[in-house]
Amino acid sequence: MTLPEELILNGKAITSLPEDIGELTTLKRLSLFQNQLASLPQALWQLTSLQTLNLGDNRLTEISDEIGNLVELQMLDLGHNDLAALPPSIGKLPHLRFLYVSNNRLSELPDSLAELNSLIYLNASDNRLTTLPPGLGQLDHLLELRLYNNQLASLPDSVGQMTSLRELHLMRNRLTSLPDSLGNLPALRILDLEGNQLTSLPDSTGQLSTLTTLNLRGNALETIPASLGQLKNLRHLDLRANRLQTLPDSLAELPHLEKLDLRWNEFSPLPRWLARLEQRGCVVYW
Repeated sequence: MTLPEELILNGKAITSLPEDIGELTTLKRLSLFQNQLASLPQALWQLTSLQTLNLGDNRLTEISDEIGNLVELQMLDLGHNDLAALPPSIGKLPHLRFLYVSNNRLSELPDSLAELNSLIYLNASDNRLTTLPPGLGQLDHLLELRLYNNQLASLPDSVGQMTSLRELHLMRNRLTSLPDSLGNLPALRILDLEGNQLTSLPDSTGQLSTLTTLNLRGNALETIPASLGQLKNLRHLDLRANRLQTLPDSLAELPHLEKLDLRWNEFSPLPRWLARLEQRGCVVYW
């Protein structure tokens, strides 16, 4: 009998897996999304040929440290469970490219995460994270980082080492400031900081030369650095619901700006150069 390479059992109301699942040694893809699993058999960690493992939307409260045995994994989905911690051995997955751990109860990420040299996508949103591993910047192949709906009060300086990063999603945290190193992300296109507690931005923000979207809605910004006028690729700038009374004239020189949202601030009066932006086709909300 030929053993399968793929087993898809999504949405089957499964409550447990048999121990003999470990005999399916040829499995490359196992998907158990949207079931009712509260625990996993030890035999699962014998499936060392697995490349994709989807355990999302179950009732799991812990993951065995033996997950580090699955050295061929490229995609791991543990999102929408009840996990309070991730095992340190998760850093032993050398080929892991996509990691989903959103919608759990995580208060921290293991330091070993920095060892995932192949990782290009990390989603740890909707958790209870208060800090990030200092070594996070070692993920220099990471393209997209989603950390929204957490309790982060600061970012490590090492974030500026993730030079491949294209999207950084940090909305609805507790950030009061940003590290200067943020300006060292040459590939960043989307920076979403909505719903934090920022009162200012570092001048280095103006070094994000590939940035197309900057969302600063719902912070406590009183000023905007003139360096933002250097963001020559910026298309969307959302400044809604801050405490701004003035804007730097340099914003008038943004050549590709398509949308500028200034609503719910404290401008009096509005800058005259907004008319020039509108004449160039930029939609301005105020």
